[in-house]
Amino acid sequence: MSAEPVAVPVAHGPVLVEVPAPVPLVNLPNALTVARLLAVPLFAALIVGSATFGDAWLVAAWAVFTAACVTDVVDGRLARSRGLCTDFGAFADPIADKALVGTALLGLSWLGAVPWWVTAVVIGREAGVTALRTAVLRHGVIPASRGGKLKAFSQNCAVALYLLPLSGAAASLRVPVLAIAVVATVATGVDYALSAWRAARQRSLVR
Repeated sequence: MSAEPVAVPVAHGPVLVEVPAPVPLVNLPNALTVARLLAVPLFAALIVGSATFGDAWLVAAWAVFTAACVTDVVDGRLARSRGLCTDFGAFADPIADKALVGTALLGLSWLGAVPWWVTAVVIGREAGVTALRTAVLRHGVIPASRGGKLKAFSQNCAVALYLLPLSGAAASLRVPVLAIAVVATVATGVDYALSAWRAARQRSLVR
């Protein structure tokens, strides 16, 4: 990202200062985010197809999901390190994450692997937080929940474990990891709701 000199008037005459050039919308981090969004239909098709064609399709779904998780980490680091953060990336990145996890849980519940109530809790939380974020936007941006990383990591680990055809001790890890994901999902949702309420209340008191 290059900078351009701009003349700024001051008391003793104009002074040239460096003004950062606008970040291009088409960049590598945004391309990775779009790729994750485009992977959602393929991911869903692989999960549904596994009911007919067997575990090999679930393993392929696991590979797509894992690749998407890796690109999620990579695009965020690239955007921050190279100064390529954009409004599109900030908006689309969490949507891609929620779409992948939501699709995975819906598919796994349809297959009978994950209880439907778990899927309802996770998707309900994400929908509620998104709606809340939109509702309180006029009061300012609410920072991410302190347990957001744990929530995302535990959700991703749980999905990955349920997608793989595991047995024995490895399969026994599924339930505790899923339980951690559910607790983190609910706790961070409550934390976000309280933060939004405090922000709105503080704003009303200032007025």
